[in-house]
Amino acid sequence: MTRADRSPRVDPAEIEFTAIRAQGAGGQNVNKVSNAVQLRFDVARSSLPADVKERLLALDDRRISSEGVVVVKAQRFRSLEKNRDDAIARLQAIVDAAAHVPKARRATRPTLASRARRVDEKTHRGRIKSLRRTPESS
Repeated sequence: MTRADRSPRVDPAEIEFTAIRAQGAGGQNVNKVSNAVQLRFDVARSSLPADVKERLLALDDRRISSEGVVVVKAQRFRSLEKNRDDAIARLQAIVDAAAHVPKARRATRPTLASRARRVDEKTHRGRIKSLRRTPESS
């Protein structure tokens, strides 16, 4: 079972789509046709689990507004349907990232052998440095 299988799916009924005109090059077609899609997803009103919502809102992502709305703009394709699917996939990727629970770090202590190696290296470096000194003349 992969991580994507365990993460919650975004309900398409909770997504608001707006067709907008795409930016950039594309000739006269760009000026006439609204092929780009702006997706809006309100995290607070969604059916996602509470812990996923919390981690989603805590993400440092410029696509998440201060009101808790995820805004994704998709204009990669010339087709409205492809851009809509692309926007949904990108939203799902954000939710998948938030659904991943980071593994808690357990504090450990250095082993006896690693402490011994560290001390041996320090004494070795000290000997090398002491040999760099100019000899004392008596």
